[in-house]
Amino acid sequence: MTAPTAVRYLVPDTLVMFRRCARRTLRSTDTLVISLTMPILMMLLFTYVFGGAIEVGGSYLNYVIPGIMLLCTGFGASITATSVCTDMTRGSVDRFRTLPMYRQALSAGHLSEGVVRTMAAIVIAVGVAVALGYRPGSGPVGWLAATGLIVLFVVAITAIAVALGMAAGNPEAAGGLTYAITFIPYVSSAFVPTHTMPSWLRGIADRQPATPVVDTIRSLLDGTPADRALPAVVWCAILAAIGFACASVSFRRLNYR
Repeated sequence: MTAPTAVRYLVPDTLVMFRRCARRTLRSTDTLVISLTMPILMMLLFTYVFGGAIEVGGSYLNYVIPGIMLLCTGFGASITATSVCTDMTRGSVDRFRTLPMYRQALSAGHLSEGVVRTMAAIVIAVGVAVALGYRPGSGPVGWLAATGLIVLFVVAITAIAVALGMAAGNPEAAGGLTYAITFIPYVSSAFVPTHTMPSWLRGIADRQPATPVVDTIRSLLDGTPADRALPAVVWCAILAAIGFACASVSFRRLNYR
């Protein structure tokens, strides 16, 4: 397929793959319910079980919501990686090779579906938080900026999940490989201030990607200065570049087998 022809097929083929992935997610009711409710259960756990013992200088519910957004991203990444690996290992790619379609449409469809599903989970979690009393102090501009950063982070992590799904040998391994993504927010400022951690752990927490992202989202939603916005955006761009590059290399190798 020549370059102009590939570009012409890019959008419609990606939309077809997006609809395919979305239908498969909707048919897997248990997976969909878990991905949408688990972040809410974690929010209730941290707010009403642990929150009373954690001093953050204000409402713990307001403090923890950005961390819950990152948890939504981790849970969504696990589902995306498993779904991609299922296609890689069960013959779907071989069938798609015989069609006159844009070769990267499959990975683009998984990526776009994963982003939409994860953002839906985040919206639902924030809606439940508002019902519980979540009242951020930001205006429309702050919400818009925070949403932009959240979307950028979700795209970056979902791209890495797509790459992990292509590299894994089976769907179970793909889900296991994304466990680290779900674990990362716990070693950050998502649930407790990093100054309460031991010095050696604080050094790790302050320098890993989740901390500047969650700090910036929290500042934007609270209407306070976002001093770590630049590192947050840079980290998101680096993670996205790594995810897209690894997914592209893995898919190219698959096509040449």
